[in-house]
Amino acid sequence: MSAAPHVSVLLDEVVEALDAKPGDLVVDGTFGAGGYTRAVLATGARVVAFDRDPTVRRFAEDLPADRFRLVQARFSEMLDELGPASVDGVMLDLGVSSMQLDQAERGFSFMRDGPLDMRMGDTGPTAADLVNTLDQAELARILYVYGEEHASRRIASFIVRRREERPFSHTLDLAEVIERAVGGRKGAKVHPATRSFQGLRIAVNDELAELEAGLAAAERVLKPGGRLVVVTFHSLEDRIVKAFLAERAGKTPGGSRHAPPVAAGAAPSFQLISNKAIAPGEAELAANPRARSSKLRAAVRTPAPVWEGVA
Repeated sequence: MSAAPHVSVLLDEVVEALDAKPGDLVVDGTFGAGGYTRAVLATGARVVAFDRDPTVRRFAEDLPADRFRLVQARFSEMLDELGPASVDGVMLDLGVSSMQLDQAERGFSFMRDGPLDMRMGDTGPTAADLVNTLDQAELARILYVYGEEHASRRIASFIVRRREERPFSHTLDLAEVIERAVGGRKGAKVHPATRSFQGLRIAVNDELAELEAGLAAAERVLKPGGRLVVVTFHSLEDRIVKAFLAERAGKTPGGSRHAPPVAAGAAPSFQLISNKAIAPGEAELAANPRARSSKLRAAVRTPAPVWEGVA
């Protein structure tokens, strides 16, 4: 991936779906390089941004202090920071940013050698900790479930055998072992390590649980009429967002794998803006390859109470 400008994916569509007005308060749950925040500030709205990555603060230095605040925290903590029914919009741009991929020292990329880290923040276990300590079955589960890697057992076996000789510490070392495990590239357009690196990154950052908690927090912080806009980049994220919004909009029987079915008759807490996900147009795909797998889903908060007892 090029180290060129960090382009916010589906930017115009996000701004349109948020429909922010001057004076509105909007949460940017994934500040990154600040592209979405800048576009929303341009509407006259105020923004409280969240990001667990301490290195993003430099992108906020020139933003207006009277209408912008950056909180170094996970977006799932927005309720603690802002309180219930306090904001007019929430936007989430999920996954790893091109900015993080471009920084070899962060360890997200199998195209640049760097420490095998992959943490979006600066605390907790690294990817090296996982690949050097997890048992083979758990490692295979992470690669299969989070990375959707069908060769997960074989890759995990190769990793465990190699780490007995010496532990993994760098990205290219791990990528090369994964490539050997699957028999080389064989002309594949996608690098053999792509899915495994995705799985490890999701596990290191607990991304799917964070997303579920963040969606529940957004339901609580949004005022009636407030809007939730989420941009996803792979099927695991999109399925969670789609299921959450469909359930809260009364489009499914209710309940989740984490909790008993919701009581019958709960009023929908969201109204879908579109029944289908919004995808980038041809012009954006040509200009920004990162957009190719992105989807946008959006909904409006209704006056109904928060759904209790569901994840």
